[in-house]
Amino acid sequence: MISLPRTSSFLPSNSVPTLISIFVSITLACAMALYVHRYRKKRARLIELMDKIPGPPALPIIGNTLQINVEHDEIFDRINIGSIAHNPGGAIIKAWIGQQPWVLLYDAVATEIILSSNKHIDKSPDYDYLHPWLGTGLLTSAGKKWHSRRKILTPAFHFRILDDFIDVFWEQSQVLVSKLEKEAKTGAAFDLFPYITLCTLDIICETAMGRTVNAQSNSESEYVKAIYKISTIIQNRQAKIWLQPDWLFKLTKHYGEHERCIQILHNFSNKVIKERKEELQKLKGNEIQKEDEESLFMGRKKRLAFLDLLIEASQGGTVLSNEDIREEVDTFMFEGHDTTSAATSWVLFLLGCNPDIQDKVMEELDGIFGDDDRKIKMKDLQDMQYLECCIKDALRLYPSVPLIARQLKEDAEIAGYTVPAGTTTLIVTYMLHRNPKIWPTPEKFNPDNFLPENCQGRNPYAYIPFSAGPRNCIGKKFAMLEEKALVSSVLRKYRVKAVDRREDLTLLGELILRPKNGLRIQLFPRKTA
Repeated sequence: MISLPRTSSFLPSNSVPTLISIFVSITLACAMALYVHRYRKKRARLIELMDKIPGPPALPIIGNTLQINVEHDEIFDRINIGSIAHNPGGAIIKAWIGQQPWVLLYDAVATEIILSSNKHIDKSPDYDYLHPWLGTGLLTSAGKKWHSRRKILTPAFHFRILDDFIDVFWEQSQVLVSKLEKEAKTGAAFDLFPYITLCTLDIICETAMGRTVNAQSNSESEYVKAIYKISTIIQNRQAKIWLQPDWLFKLTKHYGEHERCIQILHNFSNKVIKERKEELQKLKGNEIQKEDEESLFMGRKKRLAFLDLLIEASQGGTVLSNEDIREEVDTFMFEGHDTTSAATSWVLFLLGCNPDIQDKVMEELDGIFGDDDRKIKMKDLQDMQYLECCIKDALRLYPSVPLIARQLKEDAEIAGYTVPAGTTTLIVTYMLHRNPKIWPTPEKFNPDNFLPENCQGRNPYAYIPFSAGPRNCIGKKFAMLEEKALVSSVLRKYRVKAVDRREDLTLLGELILRPKNGLRIQLFPRKTA
């Protein structure tokens, strides 16, 4: 038998890897071509839809970026006048930030489409700069995680728990009043904002974590300074395009400061969580009575409803890890002091601009307290109906959160236009609250806007200082009670007179609506007024 040489095929043996390589290359090229085709088709549709929406002309590639590459106060002005300049009386305008499409909404009906939806609940990428500090807690999370956290945290704002915090509001407001005394004695003009901010920081620290940082007495504490510094850095990143890419940001001096602040804030929160877990473990080890344990968890003894609820819900780390708990604690610290400090400062300033309205508030307070210097009770705060109207109209004129941004995951029909998925929607709360179709004298401070008879029939999305819909602010009742407590405490002692005129103020529409140069007022003791 003749033996034939063995061969796998009629092709040379070294050609097989070459064929495989060619096949893989062709497959990848086809996949890439298909991806590019689909991307271009999708992009073409996006551009076609966006072109139909009114808005300022945009440059190729960079869009309207140059128009917002200005100081913070000028950005806010340009956003607010955009509807007037590019779509007079309309509900929507478009803009391009680089290649990213944006739509700005100024109308209650348009706003309702976004905020009332259970689909459009994802925050815009602008919130990503908060992640190093807050992680993906209630403010910044999305999807199932957000739903789960919201369900866990809702009981923390039960009316019974809030009632326990009234003592904290009272104690810290009395520190505030004493700090203001030196200003009242001189009668000189001073900036109100820093005093209120330190007070609200003390309040949220004690109610969220059960710890006092004594910010009003020690504004130079490491923790207090870290909160202020990190907030400034985040706002700068949002406003300055060159600070937004992580790799560029890490090359700047701000990065080192950012990391130092994060370490201080996280170390403080972690320390408090660790200590509180140990305290609770000891209490359970001593077999405390069930009713005492429930009282403790509900905040009646230690005033730790927020943190205790999270620890209780964590189930030993199986539901919430230490990092999860810290995310929510840090979120409360961030959201719970800046927003209320802004609201409280604005309402005191507006009352100082309108002495006739201030007189009505004082009359209401005198009817509740008389000449008694007793501490505030929940019933007192509930009886402050006219003051509540004042706070609400102050929040209409100067909403603590002037802009709300969401990222569309699917197309939305808004004001007769199809807004494509992938678009960032920016709800301009500041202008929404000034719609003359809803508010006959939009620039006037008018607490009567919120008398029951004047609220009937008003679109609920025409007034959204605490957002609205499924992702509304979980702490709005807490905030209103705190603001009433602070404003009433000041007005029981002092008469307020505004030094600055509203029309002369320069506003910064950042994370929080702030006056660029503060809010200058004068205080006069009521007994000698």
